[in-house]
Amino acid sequence: MKLFALTLMKTSETSVHKLYAAVDDAVRTVYKNNVATQVRQDHTSFVIHAEGIYPLFQLDKKTDELYSKVAEAVSEWIIQEEEGRLIRAMISRDFDYKLEEDIASILSYCRPVQSSEDDVESFEPTFEQSVSRRKQMIAQAISTFLQEYTDLNLQGFLKFRLQDYMGELREVVEYAIDEFLMDQQYQEFISLLKYFVYIQEAKIPTAHLIHKGGNEFTLLNDRMEPIDTSQTDATLTVEMIEKDINFEDVIVSTLISVSPRQICIHTRDPEVQVIKTITQIFENRVELCEYCRLCHNLDRSAAADYNKG
Repeated sequence: MKLFALTLMKTSETSVHKLYAAVDDAVRTVYKNNVATQVRQDHTSFVIHAEGIYPLFQLDKKTDELYSKVAEAVSEWIIQEEEGRLIRAMISRDFDYKLEEDIASILSYCRPVQSSEDDVESFEPTFEQSVSRRKQMIAQAISTFLQEYTDLNLQGFLKFRLQDYMGELREVVEYAIDEFLMDQQYQEFISLLKYFVYIQEAKIPTAHLIHKGGNEFTLLNDRMEPIDTSQTDATLTVEMIEKDINFEDVIVSTLISVSPRQICIHTRDPEVQVIKTITQIFENRVELCEYCRLCHNLDRSAAADYNKG
């Protein structure tokens, strides 16, 4: 007795056999040896076929469990094997991005990003939650379909029966494109600042940037004295640039204003975004201090402040 047949069009043989292995495992968890599965190939498609073996096979309540397990296997396969292709097609077809470099960049924003500790209380759904919801959406739709029909064309089902799923993918792509465009604007702005720094004459020989943690900094000159930015004549120019894009960290603006020939950054956390930005803008003018006496004193001061608290 035929239980179901899954048809796959324009799918690689390797990918088909991944699905076949998953479907076969799903079938055997329910019916052990009473159901036979096989994969057939013709000129245009592959078909994964399952049928009950008489006289041991009986059509009973287990069939609902069977379709549920098979649907879960298929939904997992769609997420792992097809989703990337679907997203890539949307980027190219629906949003008219043709350059492979642009498509690859946009795809990178569709993948999970590690959240910082500050995001722990965020109410936004995590990447894993979004994937889990899509899996459930697909599995439920397939299970319901198989309980009524025995033949399922996966590509046709994705296109015509999973509109909610495809809508979610479109939202993922739209978000990724927004991030991609914002990053492009950021890189263009960084390039503008790099050029501004390049043509500007150095006003002081050295600046010591003391990173106290987070976005808290102290700026000292070569004599270890606080730098007075009110005497710099570049402030107006920087303010004009800032009308278009506001700096998240005032220290970047200040460094451009004082225009040091060399910047020594004293930090225990060189991966902080603002430090990366400074390094991008000032390039070979920047030196990251590994651990000097000043850093040691900074650590002692921080420990003292902590003990007071």
